[in-house]
Amino acid sequence: MHIDLFKKPTNVTIIEGFPGFGLIGSIVTDFLVDHLECELIGRFLFEDQQSTVMIHKGKVTEPLGIFYNKKFNLVIIHSVVAAQGIEWRAADVVLDVAKQLKAKEIISVEGVGSSMPSQTTNVFYYTNKKGKIKVLEQIGLKPLNEGIIMGVTSAMMLKVKLPFTCILAETHSALPDSKAAAKIIEYLDKMVGLKLD
Repeated sequence: MHIDLFKKPTNVTIIEGFPGFGLIGSIVTDFLVDHLECELIGRFLFEDQQSTVMIHKGKVTEPLGIFYNKKFNLVIIHSVVAAQGIEWRAADVVLDVAKQLKAKEIISVEGVGSSMPSQTTNVFYYTNKKGKIKVLEQIGLKPLNEGIIMGVTSAMMLKVKLPFTCILAETHSALPDSKAAAKIIEYLDKMVGLKLD
């Protein structure tokens, strides 16, 4: 594993998203990088994993990129690489980046499975910071009382010590779910004030 940080802004909020259920994390972070003024400030590679890249707007996208938005002091960790089998190491990378940047909070975006398809997409939260519960519920999020979380997000939940919030959108299949990802972006907008459409 190799982490390369070209810039080190401090006191940042980190939003991280890895391909998971419904590819929610990757869709959300890709949208944020695309619609906010972001610069690539780092990357990381797992040399023992299959090499994968994405072409977007005719350019190669970093498979595991670290992006920075100065206006909101926001770092976005965006992955197009499936983390299957490297979940613990991927969580360690996020935590290492958080330590180097003296992050004040990590927000994880993820899909959560639902057995009942519906017209509306429920969005839930998990947080280890009790003082944040009121804010999350005021913007309309529901606590996740029952559910199974897998992948990098679950490793983060077990390892993270600093303030951590997970926003989870209900999705009904393992296929890319842009509708559920859009709901997460709506709530991130309310949380951070990004003013995104």
